[in-house]
Amino acid sequence: SYPGLSLSWSDEFDSTSLDLTSWNYETGGGGWGNNELENYTNSNKNSYLTKGYLVLEARQEAAGTNSYTSARLQTKGKREFKYGRMDIRAKLPKGKGIWPAIWMLGSNILTSSWPACGEIDIMELLGHEPNKMYGTMHWGVANAPSSQSGGNYILPGEDFSQKFHVFSIVWDTDKIEWYVDNQKFFTGNKSSVTGNYPFDDSFFFILNLAVGGNWPGSPDGTTVFPQRMLVDYVRVYQ
Repeated sequence: SYPGLSLSWSDEFDSTSLDLTSWNYETGGGGWGNNELENYTNSNKNSYLTKGYLVLEARQEAAGTNSYTSARLQTKGKREFKYGRMDIRAKLPKGKGIWPAIWMLGSNILTSSWPACGEIDIMELLGHEPNKMYGTMHWGVANAPSSQSGGNYILPGEDFSQKFHVFSIVWDTDKIEWYVDNQKFFTGNKSSVTGNYPFDDSFFFILNLAVGGNWPGSPDGTTVFPQRMLVDYVRVYQ
């Protein structure tokens, strides 16, 4: 625990199946705004619980017009939060074209379209640089390119696929701080956000494992499948 904060929600993934009172499956293969290559499914081949972990698994297999399957889970309408410390302990995949993410979107996304709803990327990683992760905040005018501010953290001497690490944000009224293993690497301040400031409203979690897309590029002959992101817990302290 942390001074002045108490646990307001967590999922430790210690059950045998996903807690559908907290999580929703997002499905489909339309590129997800980034020209991604995967088809997200609700199959227990792409997301499952085992040994106290949630596993998201990207597989090289056809589904619809897509050549890959994977999973994208979110808590919209079920677990939404404003401010606090969010800790997610995870072990990440690697490989060209593999793009895991732990992030949040504004709960009002249906009425205030992205990026006006706000986006908080707690962790993103591009699998061809498996020792480097990114934390970013996005904002802006609905249905337009986002403004963004962020930083990155490079793991010394190893990569994020070798063991579990804790990815965190500490979010309050005028700033959001990003941490890896309790080491702060970026602060996004309210004063640097132009226009509408969306980070004083509730947000929901998204956990996903994308394949391909504009930022990481496509897999190539070096990419091994399946790839997995293992999540040990998601914890919210307020």
